[in-house]
Amino acid sequence: MPPHPPTLQEERRLWQRSCRRVAGVDEAGRGALAGPVAAAAVILPPETALEGIWAQVRDSKLLSSQERERLAQAIQAAALDWSVGMASAQEIDRMGIAAATRLAMQRAVEGLSQQPDYLLVDWMQLPGVNIPQERFVKGDQRIVSIAAASILAKVHRDRWMVALDARYPGYGFARHKGYGTPEHREALARLGPCPEHRHSFAPIARPATLFDSQEEDGSQEEPHG
Repeated sequence: MPPHPPTLQEERRLWQRSCRRVAGVDEAGRGALAGPVAAAAVILPPETALEGIWAQVRDSKLLSSQERERLAQAIQAAALDWSVGMASAQEIDRMGIAAATRLAMQRAVEGLSQQPDYLLVDWMQLPGVNIPQERFVKGDQRIVSIAAASILAKVHRDRWMVALDARYPGYGFARHKGYGTPEHREALARLGPCPEHRHSFAPIARPATLFDSQEEDGSQEEPHG
């Protein structure tokens, strides 16, 4: 059974407290074996209604690539402000995926042209960002601004992976977007890793585990890659 559509309950609560610029923040690509982790921040117009594009947004993982592309354009046009930030595969290897995800989120927030009054963040806390904030489990399924951020982060990262496919042919990045699909793991076994792979992740750091359970390295297959 699909989750209930996201609502504006949290944004409205904050608007009533005179927090006019409320930014939803989410990431994409945390579980991939290659490429950056991306994050987006989206500020809705204050007091906006749950209609139009804001009634259509969903957790990006529940949408097809065509739906995400369409919604991303509408979100960018309707948002008060939006920004995307990334942390590279090299940064992921150097600092770990959790810290790199926070870095991408921080870059997304810092890229906004308007300073947010408050952040609604999916799952993570951002101690390096000096803005009042709350974290929400499955926020991308519950909160409109976070769902919108999940779409922008996913679309931006997917486009990045399509571009990497042209630079590093043979891995299938344009299809699986760097996630640990059977096709990707077979290509890794055949070609070895490229500079855009996360060399600290188990299947690359320990090639003998390449075809073991994906739970070991934390990679996740994207249902609509």
